[in-house]
Amino acid sequence: MRRLARAVAGLFALLLLATLLAQRPLPRTLEPQPGATARAQALVLDREGRPLNLRYDGGWNLQERVPLEQVPPLLRRAFVEAEDRRFWTHHGVDWRARLSAAWTNLRAGRSLRGASTITEQALRVINPRPRTLWSRWVEGLEALRLDARFAKPDLLEFYLNQVPYGANRRGVAPAARYYFGRSLETLSEREMLALAVLVRAPSRLLRQPEALDAGIARLARRLAEEGALPPGRMAALQAQKLAWARQPPELQAAHFALELQRRHPSAAPQRSSLDTALQASAEGFLRQRLQGLRSQGVRQGALLAVDLQDNRVRAYATVDDEHPEVIGVDAVQALRQPGSTLKPLLYAMAIEKGWTADTVLDDSRLTERVNAGLHEYRNYSRMHYGRVTLREALGNSLNIPALKTLQFVGGEPFLQRLRALGMEGLSRHPDFYGDGIALGNGEVSLFQLVQAYAALARSGRWQPLSLLENDPAPRPLRPLIQPAAARAISEIISDPQARLLEFGDGGLLRFPAETAVKTGTSSDYRDAWTVAYNGRWLVGAWMGNLSGRETDGITGAQGPALLTRSLLARLPPDRPLDRALRSGHLRPEQPAEPVVTELRPAEPRLSQPFEGLMLAMDPRIPDRLEAFEFVAEWDRPLRRSTWHVNGAAPVTVEGDRYLWPLARGRQRVWAELESEDGRRGRTPEATFLVK
Repeated sequence: MRRLARAVAGLFALLLLATLLAQRPLPRTLEPQPGATARAQALVLDREGRPLNLRYDGGWNLQERVPLEQVPPLLRRAFVEAEDRRFWTHHGVDWRARLSAAWTNLRAGRSLRGASTITEQALRVINPRPRTLWSRWVEGLEALRLDARFAKPDLLEFYLNQVPYGANRRGVAPAARYYFGRSLETLSEREMLALAVLVRAPSRLLRQPEALDAGIARLARRLAEEGALPPGRMAALQAQKLAWARQPPELQAAHFALELQRRHPSAAPQRSSLDTALQASAEGFLRQRLQGLRSQGVRQGALLAVDLQDNRVRAYATVDDEHPEVIGVDAVQALRQPGSTLKPLLYAMAIEKGWTADTVLDDSRLTERVNAGLHEYRNYSRMHYGRVTLREALGNSLNIPALKTLQFVGGEPFLQRLRALGMEGLSRHPDFYGDGIALGNGEVSLFQLVQAYAALARSGRWQPLSLLENDPAPRPLRPLIQPAAARAISEIISDPQARLLEFGDGGLLRFPAETAVKTGTSSDYRDAWTVAYNGRWLVGAWMGNLSGRETDGITGAQGPALLTRSLLARLPPDRPLDRALRSGHLRPEQPAEPVVTELRPAEPRLSQPFEGLMLAMDPRIPDRLEAFEFVAEWDRPLRRSTWHVNGAAPVTVEGDRYLWPLARGRQRVWAELESEDGRRGRTPEATFLVK
């Protein structure tokens, strides 16, 4: 017997020790702490002052808390009666209710009752645990400590503001708005009782209205017995109908709210610039488009809409089709390669330096040095069009003319312009990007890109985008692009006739109303972009994979173009693109002789090969069939060129190119050039290696 007593004592000691070790610290205050459990820091309102329907991942309700005295008395009594009848008299745990629930469950052979007190339920919000018997035991002792630390009214207030409902709502005030579309004080008696009953199993009871009605009837009878509901009100309560709210589409504006808090930290409610209806449309269009492109490997997208009248963001949508329930990376702010969307900003600088829409550029094969190798630039269609105007080069988003435009403008000035327009992520030295910056090899965010395009749409005046309806901070308005250049670019990219070579007539880029539109696609189809604007609205869209995974050939004209078109179609244009202020000299009645811009050097030089070039022979091709093209450059048309390779007999050919038979080893080459006007010149020598 003594051994048994010692064993029992030992087990009890172990149980007591394990229980003490399992206890967690209690908060010093019941004021919600916005730490890892919260996804938003303060209430965010839409532009009309209505709370945004933010979606949470289980964090505390920090937005629509109400003091206990503002909770209707009937609702307070209903919760105490439904959840914890002896709340005001027990010390955190209702042992009598626990024993009764255990006996009921034992007789039924399954769990029918839980008997958790309001204090214990509040504790689960503070210290969430798995629902096990051990957790129930540990929570009981913690509930005793919690009850001893805080007053009963404070515990009830905390519970009513944090009790979980469906659709990730927490608290009776958000639940009243979600289920009935009204505030607490406007609820009917039946609706108040419904809130107290729904908390047991929101999803199940909504699917089973008979069970919900039965629960309301039972609770009403108990309240009448306790005197909380006058007998004369029972008949009226039974006749009342639950006026369920018609729920709008669930907004996923959590990324917007977090970005607003990052830019404007505040514990007070903030009226944002977001338009709820437009936000719902943006999210709906984006979600639908992602579902349609799922088979082509597109998983994430972002959509941004700006009112150009005051540069305020009206829609800020991020949708992750791969992880729809997770608030992850904000695709509006993520840095991605913008493809050809930077070209309008580049050509605007060229126009500032004297070019016009009729300036002629040479769209022919172009191979440039990349480290110790060569890279051949191509257009999207892999076709070359020879001499094209700036209008055609930009309208068709041709790559070779863009590279030559960058050489005219200068890589460093172009980077400085992009940074001034808000693209702070382009922080590397110009040599890091090289000529590829013209084709979008840097990284920018959709937010930054739209902000820069807003300057084009507003005749060159740049201003930071605002997320607040009444922004208290000054937002500088700076003229960063010459008005004539900005209007010229808007005129070109709004002209469907300017893009016929690559895009053809019609298609998604031919908007019903006059609209400036530009698309972009990054290398390997990782990112697809479209930016479009009319006289009042600017919409930008990105689609791709935040992981960097390639899509199955999705381009800006195929993926996000439909999004921008759909959202702009929903908005009244308000005013057309500014015709009166366009640059009339771009299409003069008697155009001057166009300038052929080929950007050739003033002194003879070799563009292929260059000093230090390394080539490798292809083992799949017979050596005698392999050749490499030598190319000479001079700022005058060449009649012939004579090539000297390793002291061998020189070879003279017509023009500036010579197809040299490849030979392994270190090679040395230079060329004598003769121009059409009889002038002669000699290139510097270049040494290269063939392996």
